[in-house]
Amino acid sequence: MALPKRRKSHAKVRTRRQATFRLRAVAFSACPSCGQPTPSHRACPYCGHYGDKGVVLRIRRKKEAKKQ
Repeated sequence: MALPKRRKSHAKVRTRRQATFRLRAVAFSACPSCGQPTPSHRACPYCGHYGDKGVVLRIRRKKEAKKQ
């Protein structure tokens, strides 16, 4: 089995690792029920719908409970 003749420096290793590390913009799409921009593949934080289903969010319940 082949082995490297010399050890790779920290700079070479870090350069290779940083080549694929970058921030990507979050994709937003319009909610089908309320029309607000929501992150893709997530329940709508405004109305609580995910696709055609009405999903109740736990965060929303806690906020409503604190208000009452």
